[in-house]
Amino acid sequence: MNAGHKWRGAQGLSASSEARQMMADWLRITQGPRKQAPDYRAMLIQRYPRGLIDDAEIDALLDILHG
Repeated sequence: MNAGHKWRGAQGLSASSEARQMMADWLRITQGPRKQAPDYRAMLIQRYPRGLIDDAEIDALLDILHG
């Protein structure tokens, strides 16, 4: 009965570039504002007394945090 019928299941599944652009725009709009990364340097300076950690040590800690 279906011997001469070709299956076209994958046809129609690819999105046009316009559809992809519309989806990207929608995702960008609905994501909401991005959170700003915390200022780790300021946090470390406030946390520890002046003179306990010098700038080189703070830079080393920040390098570890930013991985």
